[in-house]
Amino acid sequence: MGMQQNLPLLKIEDVTKLYHRGQETITAIGHISLTVQRGELVAIVGPSGSGKTTLTQVIGGLITPDQGRVLVDGKVLKKQSDKELSAYRNQKIGFVFQNFNLIPYYTAVENVAIPLIIAGKRSEERHKLATRYLEIVGLGNKIHRRVNELSGGERQRVAIARALVNRPEILITDEPTGSLDSVRGQEIMSILEKLNAEQEMTILMVTHDLMLAKRAERIIHIQDGQLVKR
Repeated sequence: MGMQQNLPLLKIEDVTKLYHRGQETITAIGHISLTVQRGELVAIVGPSGSGKTTLTQVIGGLITPDQGRVLVDGKVLKKQSDKELSAYRNQKIGFVFQNFNLIPYYTAVENVAIPLIIAGKRSEERHKLATRYLEIVGLGNKIHRRVNELSGGERQRVAIARALVNRPEILITDEPTGSLDSVRGQEIMSILEKLNAEQEMTILMVTHDLMLAKRAERIIHIQDGQLVKR
């Protein structure tokens, strides 16, 4: 175990991802190297089309880089079988997206329990865990409300609880405040800070909002698929 503690949680080595459009080859990200320690809250900032989302998708095992490698806990994320990569995503990564990706006619607690069904947990345990994480994000009083009856800020809290319920090692949030007003956005940021402080959750937050980014411990700037020093 001691060995594991000294390894960075996440190490990206010279990662490149290309896309082909007709005759044209587009470099979504080029030669990116990055280390993230356990328990860091990192903001990834850059204009639209800069490669922020591609970078998080590579880290999350949603896409495989064309070059370079990603190490999590010192282990290389290979072009594994889909089964292994999906187990990695289910166990190690929690995703929160801008548009929530919730099932509208399910209740908050039913939405949060979905990853636990995939993980094979029994119904009683699913309900208990889902309720606990909804309490952590401040929605303990609305667990039985249908998601389509909740406000945008509340839906994003449900999405965060769902991302956390499998106790991932890395929480990846892609523009988590993008569709919220600034007050709700600040509230979501406060939840992320609290998770980071109290649960020692490692969080990567993609955002174009510099006010929010400044609340992170570290800001990584990305432009045209490259990390840029500021």
